[in-house]
Amino acid sequence: MSDALHDLERPAPVEIGWRNRFAALGEAFATELPAEPLPQPHWVARSDACARLLGLPDDWWRRDDLRALDVFSGNALWQGMRPRASVYSGHQFGVWAGQLGDGRALWLGEIDAPGGPHELQLKGSGRTPYSRMGDGRAVLRSSIREFLCSEAMYALGIPTTRALCVVGSPLPVRREELESAAVVTRVAPSFIRFGHFEHFAAAGQHDALRRLADFVIDHHLPACRDAAEPYAALLEAATRSTAELMAQWQAVGFCHGVMNTDNMSILGLTIDYGPFGFLDAFDPAHVCNHSDDQGRYAWARQPSVAYWNLHALAQALLPLVGSSERALAALEPYKDDFARALTARLRTKLGLATEGEGDGALADDLLRAMAADRVDFTIAFRRLAGFVPGAANDAVRDLFIERAAFDDWAARYAARLQREASVDAERAARMNRVNPKYVLRNHLAEAAIRHARGGDFDETRRLLRVLERPYDEQPEHAAYADFPPDWASTIEVSCSS
Repeated sequence: MSDALHDLERPAPVEIGWRNRFAALGEAFATELPAEPLPQPHWVARSDACARLLGLPDDWWRRDDLRALDVFSGNALWQGMRPRASVYSGHQFGVWAGQLGDGRALWLGEIDAPGGPHELQLKGSGRTPYSRMGDGRAVLRSSIREFLCSEAMYALGIPTTRALCVVGSPLPVRREELESAAVVTRVAPSFIRFGHFEHFAAAGQHDALRRLADFVIDHHLPACRDAAEPYAALLEAATRSTAELMAQWQAVGFCHGVMNTDNMSILGLTIDYGPFGFLDAFDPAHVCNHSDDQGRYAWARQPSVAYWNLHALAQALLPLVGSSERALAALEPYKDDFARALTARLRTKLGLATEGEGDGALADDLLRAMAADRVDFTIAFRRLAGFVPGAANDAVRDLFIERAAFDDWAARYAARLQREASVDAERAARMNRVNPKYVLRNHLAEAAIRHARGGDFDETRRLLRVLERPYDEQPEHAAYADFPPDWASTIEVSCSS
């Protein structure tokens, strides 16, 4: 074979540009260090959608010139990567915890992707100066959960960090029991948290605090620079994006589980998937984190906890904002923004095309009836798309124990639909675009994990494909949308999950 023909068969070289703007902030913000080597790495799962976001070629994971398996296990670097662990502080379960930081995460760099710069981060890559006596590792169980939920939330349209891949290893890691190690590669426009600001404010390092705020404004929220008071505008932007995020979580029945200030994104992204869960039987007091003895992070409390966390952020930014009055004014939009956003989302979940004065009460009363009978959250809203005024509507009615209570609500709902001349087929189509059929229920993740522990990763990959299309019927995968099995109620997830 001639050299010319041989060259034609080689894959085109991949040119990956790196900006690494966060690294330019300096040593006060992060410690540069390599990942700890991961022995005998192997692929567990990859997200093609996330790879496309980053502009990687379709065969990125198997190309010899990219050595992706080595890179995303922490055993090698692409040219331009600058690994470092960042420092931050925060409140954990409402108590000031002092200095924290990337105890098992490592920032690789910022790729100049087609859709804009995105940071890459390894989670589970070994000890850092912020590991606080931990081993810096993640286990296969938690890595699969984070990988699947990151991509599932993106498919649901909820702001989130993304996940490119999971790499496994036979390396033993001790948690409640001995498990195998894994590394998940996370992707986001920025991993800056409320806790980053709290760290420099608590240390009295106001110059560093200003540099951090300027960095976020200049690179992520440039509209704040044009405001009369840019730092107050930064706080207000975080307030509004957080309010919108909380409305989206509540509307889809998502429980984060550990809403500490160090787990809150300054850009309003869902970040740090640990003991999360989607509601099965609807219980507003549901606590998905087995470590949360006081129920601080129950589903119904999430919006108020977010508001509390925003106050902690405001306190941290106070040296820049200048006065408590200005800071409080920047927080003021939260309650109205959240209420407005949640009401709007509940209205769309009910298929209402117009705004009505009693829409909030109509949605609230449905939720109360669902809570009273522990009705499955996702299934109820999905089945409601088939509601027809004047019909029996057994598919949704049979979910309720107290049929009379549902019948009373259904009569009000039917009257509301008739007032706007709702067309059943059109409404059903609208509702099925906002009420998912498929969410990452704990028992689905658990089944994938059990297969993976036995060396079978097909279930993780199959589940990813289902979750990437949460609003589609996918009749071949209908079992993934069924009621959870009895054993699902015994699953416990905690901060080690």
